[in-house]
Parts: sequence; C-alpha cells; structure tokens
Amino acid sequence: MKRIALPSITAACCCLFCFAAIATAVELDVESTQALALPEVVQAPPSAGVCTRQQAKEYVGTDVHHMVFLPKHWSAEGERLPIIFEYTGNYYPAAGSTGKVEDAGLGYGLSGGQFIWVVLPMISADGKSNAITWWGDVDATVAYAKTNVPRIIEQFHANPDAVFLCGFSRGAIGVNFLGLHDDEVAKLWTAFITHDHFDGVRSWRGTEWGSPLEAYREKASQRLKRVAGRPYLVCENGNIEPTRAFIQSVLGDQHAFTFLPIDTRMIFGEFPNQYAKHAHNDRWPLVPSHYRADAWGWMNEAANHSPLGKERK
Repeated sequence: MKRIALPSITAACCCLFCFAAIATAVELDVESTQALALPEVVQAPPSAGVCTRQQAKEYVGTDVHHMVFLPKHWSAEGERLPIIFEYTGNYYPAAGSTGKVEDAGLGYGLSGGQFIWVVLPMISADGKSNAITWWGDVDATVAYAKTNVPRIIEQFHANPDAVFLCGFSRGAIGVNFLGLHDDEVAKLWTAFITHDHFDGVRSWRGTEWGSPLEAYREKASQRLKRVAGRPYLVCENGNIEPTRAFIQSVLGDQHAFTFLPIDTRMIFGEFPNQYAKHAHNDRWPLVPSHYRADAWGWMNEAANHSPLGKERK
C-alpha cells in the first residue's frame, strides 16, 4: 500500500491523536480479490449473518426504522466487534439511489462484512416514516442517533471504542451535518468516512440549510471543528481538492484526515453494470481494487486505533 504524507503534515502531527481503547482482532484482508454481495434484508430477529429491519420503541406504530447486519462471527457473549453506522444517499433515480436504508451499501463494503453494520434513518417531518430526500426533521433525526447509537452498541455487544460513522452523497454531508450537529451527538463516534460530497464545500440551492454558501459554510465550519482530531477518511469520485481546501481553511491542518480519490470507472468500467447504475455510487468497496485495499487498510488502522492522517493514491 503506497502512503504519501501530506506536504503540510509532519510525523509528529500524525501522532498527536491517540486512543486508550480496546483493541479489536478484526482485520480486513487488504489483499483480498473477492467481490462482496450485499446481504438480503429479511424480516427476522437479529442473528449472526443476518441483515434485519429494526424499529426503535419510540417509533412503534410508525414506519420509522433502521437496519442492522450482524457478521457471521458475531456473538452476544464473544469478542466486541467494531460497529459502523451509515447515512445513505438521497432518492436519486439517475444514479440508482433510492434513499432507503435497505438499499445502502457503503458501510458493508467499507467493513468487508466483518463489522456490525447499522443504517440510520432520517426522520420525516411528520415523524411517521423515513425521509428519502434530505434530512426530514433535523432535530428528530439527530435525537434518533443520540438515543439509538448507544442502545445498539449495548444491545449487540459492539466495541464502544471502534464506532465508525460513514455516509454516501446526502449521507456524506450528513456525517457532519447530523453526526457533528452538536457536542452531544459528536461524542458518539470514534472515526468518520465520507464518499462523494462533504458538508460545507458547495451550496445546495433550494434548501434553507445549504444556501447561501457563506452562511452555510459558517455553520459547517463549527460542525467540522467537532471532529476534534479523530480519524477521518475522505473519499471522492472526482476532484477531492475543494474538500481538502475547505478542511484546511477551517482547521489549519489536516493531521486527522486521509484523502482517497476514487475512480469508479476504473473499478467498474462502463455504467450501468451489475453493481451500479452511475459513477456516483456507494458500491465501489464491494469490488476488489487498490482503492478498496487502501480503504480497508485505513479501516484496520482506525479500528485498532493506530495513528492516521495520510494520503493514499
């Protein structure tokens, strides 16, 4: 795996952030040439190797729900496994994105199916269903994470010191917009991953929260500061430089950040294909590539709390 330190980062900076934590024995095989298949979502009690639809007790009687996958090696009495939470993309038919928690894929691919994987909902304005476009009720969506993330970690015997938050597209923005919305929710996570978009980089016309750009960036900057040195992997199919520049402008350094430019056409060839309809997709970690190997290497380091903050090409 080729690792190139960012020009502005010193070796000392890379070691500033460390954890007093429980190490995990889970190790993703960065040399793997195996393609992954997303697990089918079933209506069944949670169990090892099964992906199920779950509902929080506060939302019984509604259609608000999240999704939980437990790896085949999971046990309620065994080793505490890392856990990855995810926010998925908007409803966007052109790219094949449904906006539904059941159709997410990034967290499963990034963790190789070896971590507990949970897809969190955005709560609709009326509180009766999952929002498939943007945030729905922001306060309710953030409150859902505050209540259910600790509950799910405890329920499924996850490692509280290896708690990832990831997102694709809308969800990539949501990693900061929701996951770093305030100090309380920001404390839930130990590492972050975004793919395709980043909170505060560009304006989102037609939304109250994402436009005009100057006002949006002011609030996004406050959220970004709540990363507080924790490991952060930024992936982008396309030009990653605007995201790098925004982070630099807010934080002054990037010692916690790893930047991974992704070329999904190099991975998949032509679109549509059996995995994805469009280059803008969350399926790229399902297929072996040097991009996946680099992402899995980062996941191994973050799960085991090694110093991070490098660039991968």
